Amino acid sequence: MRTLRVLASALVATAASVAGAATITLASAPPAAALDNGLALTPQMGFNNWNATHCGSDFNEAMVKSIADLFVSSGLKDAGYQYVNLDDCWAEHDRDANGDYVPNKTRFPNGIKAVADYVHSKGLKFGIYTSAGTMTCAQTMPGSLGHEQQDARLFASWGVDYLKYDNCNNQGVDAVQRYTAMRDALKATGRPILFSMCEWGENKPWLWAKDVGNSWRTTGDISDGYSSMLGIVHQNMALAQYAGPGHWNDPDMLEVGNGGMTDTEYRSHFSLWAEMAAPLLIGTDLRKASPETMKILTNKDVIAVDQDKLGVQGAPISTDGGRDVFVKPLANGDKAVTLFNESDGPQRITTSAKAIGMPSAPAYRVRDLWAHTDRETAGTLTATVPAHGTVMLRVARDPRWAAYPPSVDAATDVPVAYPGARPFVEPGRSVTVTTTATNSGRLPALLLRNGLAVPDGWTVQATSRRSTALVGSGKGFATTWTVQVPAGAKPGTYDLTTTATYEPDSTAARSTVQVDVLNATPPPSGTSYLSDIPWLRSDNGWGPVEKDTSNGETAAGDGHPITINGTVYKKGLGAHAPSTVEYYTAKKCTSVSADVGVDDEKTAKGSVTFEVWADGTKVADSGLLTTADPARHLTADVGGATFVRLVVTDGGNGNDSDHADWADARLTCT
Repeated sequence: MRTLRVLASALVATAASVAGAATITLASAPPAAALDNGLALTPQMGFNNWNATHCGSDFNEAMVKSIADLFVSSGLKDAGYQYVNLDDCWAEHDRDANGDYVPNKTRFPNGIKAVADYVHSKGLKFGIYTSAGTMTCAQTMPGSLGHEQQDARLFASWGVDYLKYDNCNNQGVDAVQRYTAMRDALKATGRPILFSMCEWGENKPWLWAKDVGNSWRTTGDISDGYSSMLGIVHQNMALAQYAGPGHWNDPDMLEVGNGGMTDTEYRSHFSLWAEMAAPLLIGTDLRKASPETMKILTNKDVIAVDQDKLGVQGAPISTDGGRDVFVKPLANGDKAVTLFNESDGPQRITTSAKAIGMPSAPAYRVRDLWAHTDRETAGTLTATVPAHGTVMLRVARDPRWAAYPPSVDAATDVPVAYPGARPFVEPGRSVTVTTTATNSGRLPALLLRNGLAVPDGWTVQATSRRSTALVGSGKGFATTWTVQVPAGAKPGTYDLTTTATYEPDSTAARSTVQVDVLNATPPPSGTSYLSDIPWLRSDNGWGPVEKDTSNGETAAGDGHPITINGTVYKKGLGAHAPSTVEYYTAKKCTSVSADVGVDDEKTAKGSVTFEVWADGTKVADSGLLTTADPARHLTADVGGATFVRLVVTDGGNGNDSDHADWADARLTCT
């Protein structure tokens, strides 16, 4: 909905554009002292159609009913999901003669109450959407500005249990005033209606909305990509002190299952939202969801962390080198610990029972919430975490710790170009891999044996001992291997899986790292436009990175001629913060140059920084650039680098309108 929001917010609409509203009048009754509706004592869980359907034809009565059916049949209701919510486009463009909403006759021919009744018949709750403006963000239906009491009464009469209240076309009316007016209108109906404020964090609602809404958006809209998800985590993770029972920071709906991220990234997405006590609103079409998507969404161990009644938002205690450790205290004294690897390559992430605030004990029970295994540890909490992956642990002070096997980490070390990089190999070459099993338990690991599984057609040979009789507490055992990549291996990403079997455990410790097979052909000699050279990978805040056009924002090919402060460029890359474009330069290139700036297709709020990285070193930084600035010429020395990355970061005010151009971008190679 973000493209439509930004467009709509820039338009000058009037109340007269909404039938039945000649003027805008907010509720005149004295505001209630607090929200106090007894709802969302744990973060809300449910479904919203927007991320999957937008205003497409799939969004209709049949879909909503089928989602309610699936909540029951798939186990989602049993896992804690309650709300089945409509988003924008559920109503006709104009109100009726009485000034009431008219359900869209094509999408909801039997009206909204009939759909709400069906959802309620399944033992579920029903939600609806509108905006705190004169029109909604998609501009297909009226907003509620000036109609708060009338609309709240109508929603209550339909049996609505949840209102998502957006921020478009708000006519500049103060946000606190607009949202408080709807809070009071909902309260006056006498029906408990969860109030979800969606003003994108623009007015810092965490500072004032505790007594206004049950949750408030802390960021701009999420998109289905790792960079977008990561950028939202960085914004939301700093706000833990403002969340609690009945009032939650909302980093936006889930993208799990929509196809823009890997299952590893979706597990991180789900884990981090649970750790941060965020609302869990499914945003994929459940009728098409894969078994892996359903496995993620119904992980009761992870959901229990999100729904813990203590109501504390987990927060990071360390973020060194993209190795993030989040800790969330739980009601029974346990701690939920999330080890999140932001980087592109596998990393070992370590913390301790003392660091996370556990009381002193001889040992602790540790449950892996994705592997669903219980182990004991003497105090060290460690795991080798795949790129963009997460290990989620629940740590308990348990006097029965000796009943569990010792905690063993199976790590894989593959040579990398720089710390945090993804490992790569070339067809027809061999690579030396080291696997290490480390015992963090108080008890010894007995009869330990290392293993390494490689893709079909590859060969692997151990070049040192694979087994040992005993690995003591705090000790490790390593095996080296020679892995041969076949000459005919196609470029792509492949898995290497390390295992460590030991007694008295019946389940092997394991970890998987991803290795890229790269074509060894470097970029051409001389100076080339980067838009004419295949990149290794790209990730973008909204839509794909575009070649020789601006980003456009959503679908591939929707950009425009690259234009920065009135200057038009024929060549370049159109990105959107946060963004990374990576090239394999094979130590053959010397420099990168570009004119960088915010594209003119956005006229407000764009604020970004451009960076060039040569392997693990930042070699150029544009400084902050906004929509008002002319292009800035950037030149970077990338001599000797195996990989060159073009990075765009948000300028600090959210990534709305952060359309970032690498205009006339060139790479010079020998």
